[in-house]
Amino acid sequence: MGSADGLPGPTDAWVTLAGLARETSRIRLGTLMTAGTFRLPGVLAIQVAQVDRMSGGRVELDLGAGWFEEEHKAYGIPFPAERMARLEEQLAVITGLWATEAGATFDYAGSHYQVENSPALPKPLQAKVPVLIGGHGARRTPRLAARYADEFNMPFGSIADSERQFGRVREAAEEAGRCSPWRPSPIRTRPRRCSPSSPRRAPRPG
Repeated sequence: MGSADGLPGPTDAWVTLAGLARETSRIRLGTLMTAGTFRLPGVLAIQVAQVDRMSGGRVELDLGAGWFEEEHKAYGIPFPAERMARLEEQLAVITGLWATEAGATFDYAGSHYQVENSPALPKPLQAKVPVLIGGHGARRTPRLAARYADEFNMPFGSIADSERQFGRVREAAEEAGRCSPWRPSPIRTRPRRCSPSSPRRAPRPG
């Protein structure tokens, strides 16, 4: 792919993180990003939960729709046109599996993924695995971030484009009943739930 020789070759992100989980004790572990096209949501939920337990609860799930078509072609991975629709269902399945109480089962009937009578195991060690979502989309991406994300990432964008996209995410978060504290970085922000003791603040330029 491209002009580089690519040596020594790619690694599988979650296999690598499993190894790092056992060799480290403090750093947070995650990818930027895991392409949703690479794994089925049920399998990914299991992998992330296992690595979270192996690490003592240090995992974050950074999930994207997948964008590098050349990489998909090089390794025989389908590159469907409806990747954002699939991402939305993947987020629903993964978070739904983790949120299902012990002893209960999880079902999901989507257009792209169907889950029936799942025991929703294993569970991550963390009560809530942080979810990171990113992207440039003006409508669906902010909506997904407002619904599922603990953190938002803006890749490959100018400062002006990043400010506009973060504004969209803040607006979507507030419409969903969440507040977004401004941090002085054009790259990331973490929305939080609004409460009577947590007044909304206008964003300040970073």
